[in-house]
Amino acid sequence: MRLSTGVPGFDRLVSGGLLRDRLYIVSGPPGSGKTTLCSQFLTKGAFNGETGLYVSMHESQSELARDMSSFQFGFEQAVNAGQLKFMDVFETETKRFFAGSRGAGDGPDSVEALSTKLVSFIDANDIDRVVVDSTMILEYFFANALEELITFITTLKRADATVLVISEMTDPTSYSDAQYLAHGVLFMHNYLESGGMTRGVQVIKMRGTEIDSTIRPLEFTDRGLRVDPDGEVQS
Repeated sequence: MRLSTGVPGFDRLVSGGLLRDRLYIVSGPPGSGKTTLCSQFLTKGAFNGETGLYVSMHESQSELARDMSSFQFGFEQAVNAGQLKFMDVFETETKRFFAGSRGAGDGPDSVEALSTKLVSFIDANDIDRVVVDSTMILEYFFANALEELITFITTLKRADATVLVISEMTDPTSYSDAQYLAHGVLFMHNYLESGGMTRGVQVIKMRGTEIDSTIRPLEFTDRGLRVDPDGEVQS
């Protein structure tokens, strides 16, 4: 079964939507639309009666809601309706949740412990859609973040949910082990030109789906991101 992303035009690029209960990596430079795309994904699920979870390394729930309030795709309504749960890794309650045997202030004992707790929470609360923003969560808790990423992704793939993991990778030609492990990889482009900012989205990998990897035009509208599935960005 495929899930709509809630981003107009995008689902046509992936045979109607993302395959359920798989893990996808969303990469790209700052300002390319990663957080907005993921917020639209969670909101679409909420309006379909699904429960979403946003694990944030960068913003509090109020900050994210304020940012998304400039768009009219219904993020605030989904939050107020209780369909979206939120974990801010800097909040005491979340730190306590992830804490290992060493105590609440020291963080989890290992990345496997962190990711296993997260998967258990997802499954126990019947969460359907998950966003992890971003892989920098590992840098916050662990010294060898890059080495731990494989374990993090491998464990998250076991969750009974569709998971989007935001990556700060800015080079679409540089592949990581996490990308090989993920079921799909999206890359958000932005190009600063004389006429302003040109944005695009590229489906680099999508298991079980026929793709062409063309960079399609992407724009911010008053209703969030919109993709032109028939256009092409000349990079």
